[in-house]
Amino acid sequence: MHPQSSPAHEWRVPVTLPVAKLVGAVVVAGLGLLFAGNDRVQPVLAGLAAAALAGWGLRDLMAPVRLAADPDGITVAQGFAGHRRLSWPEVEAITVDRRTRRGLTAETLEIDAGDSLHLFGRYDLDAPLAEVAETLRAVRPAAR
Repeated sequence: MHPQSSPAHEWRVPVTLPVAKLVGAVVVAGLGLLFAGNDRVQPVLAGLAAAALAGWGLRDLMAPVRLAADPDGITVAQGFAGHRRLSWPEVEAITVDRRTRRGLTAETLEIDAGDSLHLFGRYDLDAPLAEVAETLRAVRPAAR
């Protein structure tokens, strides 16, 4: 067992993403109030949308690291701002799922841990998903 040290590899949300979400929350709230007139529902809906965006942005600030790997295993983001540690034997598969629909291609990094499936998009990790999967596979054999 290795002493607790910094992970060999770490992927996090890009810095601009939570900032954009928080700015978006302010803009949505402001537009909801600006164009509400006598309508009481519109500011409430805008406030709810702004609160959701702000919460999403705060989560990115509180837990920016979505995935980390070292020779002992990986740490994945779980829940609102928590993390879960998985040893390499718990990880059954690491794949990149590509789906094309209406000319747009979406990629998802999938980490299958048997009882749980952890999904990451490009903006969760701020790196090409195929490269992340390659790095994880390269780190994994060192643990065996």
